[in-house]
Amino acid sequence: MSRPLFISLDGPKGVGKTTLLEAITKVLRADNKTVIRLCEKKSDPYRRETMALVNRLARNPTLDLELEVCERFADSRAWISEHVLTKQPPGSIILMDRWYPSEAAFRRMVPFAEILQLNIERNVRTPDLHVGVVTAPDISWTRAAARTRGLSSTVIHKLEEHVACTKAFEREIADHGWVLCRNEGIIEDATMQVISEIYRVLGCPIGIGFAGRASAACRQ
Repeated sequence: MSRPLFISLDGPKGVGKTTLLEAITKVLRADNKTVIRLCEKKSDPYRRETMALVNRLARNPTLDLELEVCERFADSRAWISEHVLTKQPPGSIILMDRWYPSEAAFRRMVPFAEILQLNIERNVRTPDLHVGVVTAPDISWTRAAARTRGLSSTVIHKLEEHVACTKAFEREIADHGWVLCRNEGIIEDATMQVISEIYRVLGCPIGIGFAGRASAACRQ
């Protein structure tokens, strides 16, 4: 039996990542795939301590403190890699809500290359497929503002900060050759783009999928 396929979806606030994850899950399960939905935040046993550090960083931003935050997140991902990812059923598809690519959006002082190296050194599992979800910053900002919880960001409070984090994230996605998914139109379009990429990685010959289109996506 093959090990689980590990897919991360990352992106700035308000890009519709959760809605997209739900739609992708529905399509894959309709095609009789075993899908495991995980969230980095909910899988992290050290989240409370790390977020206390993030709150300190927001009040008093320094390079040393941001580096400590990055190290703590990398340590948590290493724990998840060893204690959570290894426990998932063989042949399943793991959809992870946020992983280390998200750091490209939310860290301002530590270079992403250094963050990536921190994760590599700690044997954080590399996703089989990285998906970066984006919209134009004004769209995601408006979407986030319309939510009951609002932007819900500890480190980003102004539109110009959100614009900067979106640009930084897109730049790293392009530099690393990861999949860029623009979620600005109808959700079905973004969903089928990601489904097509998943089937490509799987080498899947047949897919039932959403509205009969996953079969075509799988053959492309």
